[in-house]
Amino acid sequence: MTEYEIPDQYLRGYAQLLADVSATGRRLTRDEIEARRALGEQAAEAGHGLRALVRAHLAATRASWPGDPGSTDSALAAVQQVVDAFAEGYERAQRHAVRQEEAARREFIDDLLYGRSDLGRLAERAERFGLRLSQTHAVAVAQRPAAYDESGPVPRQVERSLIARFGDRSILLTTKGGHMLCVAPGDQDEILTHFAKQVYAATDGGRVAIGRPQPGAGGVVQSYEEALNTLELAERLQLTDPVLRAADLLVYPVLFRDRQAMADLVRAALGPLTTARGGAQPLLDTLTAYFDCGCVAAEAARRLSLSVRALTYRLERIHRLTGADPSDPAHRYMLQTAVIGARLLDWPARQL
Repeated sequence: MTEYEIPDQYLRGYAQLLADVSATGRRLTRDEIEARRALGEQAAEAGHGLRALVRAHLAATRASWPGDPGSTDSALAAVQQVVDAFAEGYERAQRHAVRQEEAARREFIDDLLYGRSDLGRLAERAERFGLRLSQTHAVAVAQRPAAYDESGPVPRQVERSLIARFGDRSILLTTKGGHMLCVAPGDQDEILTHFAKQVYAATDGGRVAIGRPQPGAGGVVQSYEEALNTLELAERLQLTDPVLRAADLLVYPVLFRDRQAMADLVRAALGPLTTARGGAQPLLDTLTAYFDCGCVAAEAARRLSLSVRALTYRLERIHRLTGADPSDPAHRYMLQTAVIGARLLDWPARQL
């Protein structure tokens, strides 16, 4: 239907109303105004454009203008009241539709990310929001100190950039629990990479974790949880990379799967460090820096603001206390795994 083909039902009684007001000089009654609001709501629900509807009212005004109006001012005032009431009803219906759409979208996102809905029904609802859950999807989760708000400027800025770059490619951008999320087809990694870059630029350093591509509706949940776990892991391990991929950090969940075994390893391998002057933390920091830079003593000393001699002394002290030599490949793996475990378990700040 073109914008000119506005059904007569939305102009019902308008010509008679205009003639009556012109003849008597009265203003519209409350019931008459409410009736025009109701017609505006009906027109909005039917999908007609407001500009075309206003044009139809103006055309009807010209066609129905009294030949001998008693009061031109009253007639024009009536036109103003009618159009204003009609537009108010139209806008009221639109706001209601927007609220309903937002509620439906939020409910769908909650069901999608928590896997609470029937998968068949969930897949049907997903198509309404541009997702085909029969395909593989990956989820990126952005985090920053301040919580993300879906109506805030950063999500809107990132969304505009994604649409401008990729158009409609089955992308879902939303917020959840203070994080900003991007769900994209699993075979289009460039979308999530662009999302991460835009988040970093818009927030001056926001961090993004990307879950692995997973198939089906359950795959979205799995990728989402992987991304969340990766963010938590990054905090525990004090990783500084702005973009973290779950696929690159799979070794850590494997190491942490048996928490009790990891705690036993930390106690056995690093427990003796607690007897050192100043406690275990300085020596643990030494091992962390030493392993993080590939066991290069000069670089580790620079990171710790120590001389190479002081670093070497610390490594020798660790060897004497634990019986394990950090520079010996036969001991290095056990010590490095124990150091990772200590970071995951927040030892020695927390008792094991």
